[in-house]
Amino acid sequence: MRIITKSVLISLMVIVFALPAIAQAKPKIVILATGGTIAGVQPGPNDPGYKAGEVSIDQLVKAVPQLKDLAEITGEQIASIGSQTMTNDVWLKLADRTNAVLKQSDVTGVVITHGTDTLEETGYFLSLVVKSNKPVVLVGSMRPSTAIGADGPANLFEAVSLAINPEAKGRGPLIILNDEIHYAREAQKVNTTQLDTFKSLNRGRAGVMNTGKAHFFFPNNVPHTTKTPFSVGGVKPENLPRVEIVYSYANFGRDTIDFLVKSGVQGIVLAGVGDGNTTDTAMAGLVDAAKKGVAVVRASRTGSGVVARNIEVNDDKLGLIASIELSPQKARVLLMLGLMQTKDPKKLQTMFDTY
Repeated sequence: MRIITKSVLISLMVIVFALPAIAQAKPKIVILATGGTIAGVQPGPNDPGYKAGEVSIDQLVKAVPQLKDLAEITGEQIASIGSQTMTNDVWLKLADRTNAVLKQSDVTGVVITHGTDTLEETGYFLSLVVKSNKPVVLVGSMRPSTAIGADGPANLFEAVSLAINPEAKGRGPLIILNDEIHYAREAQKVNTTQLDTFKSLNRGRAGVMNTGKAHFFFPNNVPHTTKTPFSVGGVKPENLPRVEIVYSYANFGRDTIDFLVKSGVQGIVLAGVGDGNTTDTAMAGLVDAAKKGVAVVRASRTGSGVVARNIEVNDDKLGLIASIELSPQKARVLLMLGLMQTKDPKKLQTMFDTY
């Protein structure tokens, strides 16, 4: 018969008494705040206007006391802006901090508060440059924090609920508003004021939130985060290639295109009519730009659908790139990162086919 020594017995007792504490340990979520309507304040209770980014992350967290029941929350203020003024500098700071936080072994995930105007662009940027499988959830609101029926607190609660959910791992950055979950690559803002402004028009929403629980509909099969070759570690804002968008319409000329080429732009994205098309005059300007070494991507202003190669425009002959599923604003993001690696239109096209 084996005799249990006093020291072994004490060790067993310590383990037994420690188990409840271990079981009750909460996940750790870091909230990175950038401002936006979710942190907006009205001049007065009856005023329709508001100023974005006025409420600090500490105030946002205090406004949702239920968060402490979900996780251990730490907040950091990366910026305090309306997302219409989003800059490369903020993008790079946000990417660097997100990657650094996610490397911490005790951190479960990151939540990013953000204005809705450019939320889809920031989300897609992060889906290409974040190098972790841990959850990253971007959240905003359509009503400022002082509005009657402000949607920010509920959205923030659901964002944290989503970030601590093991099923959110490996899906890339997610966007949550109005009980709906979207993959950052797919989401688009389609309405100026409505709460359900975000839609994933091509592939559909990723899932929904119901009573704080996520219900996912399908996985994210497009390569993202750890499966992309893109990195911005150590990159300065001025080192990101300059890529501009030109918008096509009836009788669109080439003056803007020629001006951009003369100003030294490295890439141009066409927000084209229909299947990424434009006037003969503007197309001639884009072809001349491509001949001078400017990367030219054809996208569509319609908001959904696929811009495929060589349908109405002979991309092979003209040296142009087709955006495939990406909107003009997201095509710009991918082209910026792609140009950091190559100027070859064929290699850039492979990126658009893949990511």
